[in-house]
Amino acid sequence: MNILVLEPYYGGSHKAFLAGLIHHLPYAFDLLTLPAHSWKWRMRLAAPHFAQVLAGDPLYAGKTFDRILCSSLIDVAALRGLLPSHLRTVPLLTYFHENQFAYPVQVSEARDVHFGLTNLTTALASDSLAFNSQYNLDSFLSGCQELLAKMPDMSLAGYKEAIRAKATILHPGLDFRGIDSCPDKRQTGRPPVLVWNHRWEHDKNPELFFNTLYGLAGQGVPFGLIVLGESFKSQPPVFVQAAQRLAEHIVHFGYAEDRQEYCRLLCQGDIVVSTANHEFYGMAVLEAVRGGCRPLVPDRLSYRELFAPEFRYHDGEFAQRLLTAMEAGRLAADEAQTLTSRFSWSELASSYQQWFE
Repeated sequence: MNILVLEPYYGGSHKAFLAGLIHHLPYAFDLLTLPAHSWKWRMRLAAPHFAQVLAGDPLYAGKTFDRILCSSLIDVAALRGLLPSHLRTVPLLTYFHENQFAYPVQVSEARDVHFGLTNLTTALASDSLAFNSQYNLDSFLSGCQELLAKMPDMSLAGYKEAIRAKATILHPGLDFRGIDSCPDKRQTGRPPVLVWNHRWEHDKNPELFFNTLYGLAGQGVPFGLIVLGESFKSQPPVFVQAAQRLAEHIVHFGYAEDRQEYCRLLCQGDIVVSTANHEFYGMAVLEAVRGGCRPLVPDRLSYRELFAPEFRYHDGEFAQRLLTAMEAGRLAADEAQTLTSRFSWSELASSYQQWFE
């Protein structure tokens, strides 16, 4: 099977996802991509841009494909109408890493509903859909319903049923080889090491995490701290504050540029924490769990699909549950494997084959 991939945001989790597909599925992939920036421009104009490339580049002249795979940052409805004629009947599959109804906006911005509407027409125009979590699909349909309730003198009867009928849930596969190959060099008798490995943005609610740690430090509770994750020009000020106030607890604080170093640091942790107000999947926590970290995550968002209730906390009980997790300590190696194996590419590849075929 020959698959054309159109990805206008080729970086981060989107890039890792495609690398996994290419490595684990027995197909020939042809990637047409754009760098991972300017997402709003990508979402508006990637469709005509890719259509123009496919029509004008001699590399694609007369070339045929069995499937076209798009990410949810492509306006598939526009793409359908703009593709060269010989590609317009090729089945179009769309993978939703996120949806623009539930994706967090900057604190200072109002939500532009047109991006959500583009997701809606993309879902309607695609032949088949996959969402990375049930939470992603449910929040997408809820956002559609809420917005379309305001629609004057028009009707989109049956849109929910049509979308559900062609949608499936496919978690993005994870490659655990780097983590599995980490040597165990943890010191015995040390205090528990807490891991934070999320984007340094407000939707990850770092204030709850660090304010809780200030309280623990003030009570003399011993702990180490590893802070990872990508930071940006604009970041919550609590990170600068935490680096100063928790300096004596810090094992590492900042983005790990090297994948091997990132895996090594995860394997040094004991507890991995999420305080997120938003999460479509939870890849970062799963990677840390594979390294042996005991998860502590909110009892909401996509985490309900990933972890049993014993690893989830309700709002208002985070501090107490964190202390309990610290007392319990790291996961046993077999427990870490059991919790994460079903999310590996080796386990998920066959489900992706079924989706494509």
